Amino acid sequence: MAVDVKKLRGMLGRIADIRSALALLEWDQETYMPPKGGDARASQIATVSAIAHREFTNPELGDLLNELQQQGSLDPDDDFLLAETLYDYERARKLPEPFVEELAQTQSRAFQAWLKARAESAWPVFQPHLEKIVELLQLKANLLGYEGSPYNALIEDFERGMTAEKLGAIFNELGGRQSNLVKEIADTGRRPDLVWLNQRWHEQAQWDFTMLVLADLGFDLEAGRQDKSPHPFTTTIDIADVRITTRIDPRDPFKVISSSIHEFGHALYEMNFQQKDRRTPLANAPSLGLHESQSRGWENLIGRSLPFWKHYTPLLQQHFPGHLNQITPEQVYRVVNLVEPSLIRVDADECTYNLHIIMRFEIEQALIEGKMKVADIPEAWNEKMKRYLCVDVPDDARGCLQDVHWAHAAMGYFPSYALGNLYASQIFEIVQRDIPNLWEAVEEADFEPLRDWLREHIHKHGRRKTATQFVRDISGKQPSSEPYLKYLETKYSKLYGL
Repeated sequence: MAVDVKKLRGMLGRIADIRSALALLEWDQETYMPPKGGDARASQIATVSAIAHREFTNPELGDLLNELQQQGSLDPDDDFLLAETLYDYERARKLPEPFVEELAQTQSRAFQAWLKARAESAWPVFQPHLEKIVELLQLKANLLGYEGSPYNALIEDFERGMTAEKLGAIFNELGGRQSNLVKEIADTGRRPDLVWLNQRWHEQAQWDFTMLVLADLGFDLEAGRQDKSPHPFTTTIDIADVRITTRIDPRDPFKVISSSIHEFGHALYEMNFQQKDRRTPLANAPSLGLHESQSRGWENLIGRSLPFWKHYTPLLQQHFPGHLNQITPEQVYRVVNLVEPSLIRVDADECTYNLHIIMRFEIEQALIEGKMKVADIPEAWNEKMKRYLCVDVPDDARGCLQDVHWAHAAMGYFPSYALGNLYASQIFEIVQRDIPNLWEAVEEADFEPLRDWLREHIHKHGRRKTATQFVRDISGKQPSSEPYLKYLETKYSKLYGL
């Protein structure tokens, strides 16, 4: 039996290597690839995607999985590996190799079109590519099979066990209470002093500051790197090679800081999988919602906290001499927690962020169910932005072209951001109980206690539990929106005197 498990790990390792090569191609496409390399890269990505799919759906692997399943009596680690590999294998083999190759090639070309469309704020440039993606994703849903909405088949790729019906109920509660909170804050008429932000912020100084923060947080620069890209993201080549990107805005230094901290949360998760799980499906998070709980937790619960800025405001002043001489940590804290409906999701405050997610969820579901045409997205987008956020969209670049996800055919992904907010708050209640001096440590830029806690309770377990099991085992309760809403209402009531 041990020989069979060793053989399984060997096969999975080779497949992981192919996928790592694919990840490297995709990372390069979004960072350093010259623009004219787009067509060739689309073919390369399609070819490698097809090879990875062919290897993973190889009947020899299926036979080995069935043999191991029939033998039974595996040790716990091998049993988890078998179960998770079987789950992935059964889904993957429902997708024909030509379909996988076509989808990969379509995604790569769509990304190049998205870059051009966003730069020109021209939806028609991207529209035919997205129409093809939607057509392929509808086919994918049919190939995978589903109950209820075909969108459920796509959500399963990102949040196992979640459905559009469950999300609709969650979002109804979130949307109502968050909208009321935003209105209450707006009615106060209170705003932090923003005059001092109205200047040009040196881009190299912004970069240097993020590198300082990343080092303090615990980003291992011998196992990772940070680069720039149009849309921030994290790519894992291996647990010892995790790459993040960020985006700099010369008008606002807090955007790049927030982005880098967010991607650090993803990277830390990837770097902390166990060595024995390397090159296997266990070296993965069980859901993107749980993954987002790490990035959203570091970005918001830590990076937008007053103790954090008590430590980093003096260092920010050193990086921008003359810009911040009279600015206090309390002023910075109020600015990074400004509540104001805005155009761009990645720049949204905590109170309005989920409203951006809800409208994307509604659009995606309508597209996959055939209730909306791709050509109608700009109008629908602008209407929902007005309805949910009272914001007028001036152009497509700052509207329906702002996110890269649809170019990557990642429909079903957006809800994981909102779920990540919920999971993070529920988990963080226990973190604060277990680390009573947490905030004193944060004020001293000592993040080791938090890193150790997350590694022990979440990161090292990989896919040995579902996201729901993680949250339940940590908090003693089923996942709920209540801790997140309580967190928002408590924090912002104090900030705005509600």
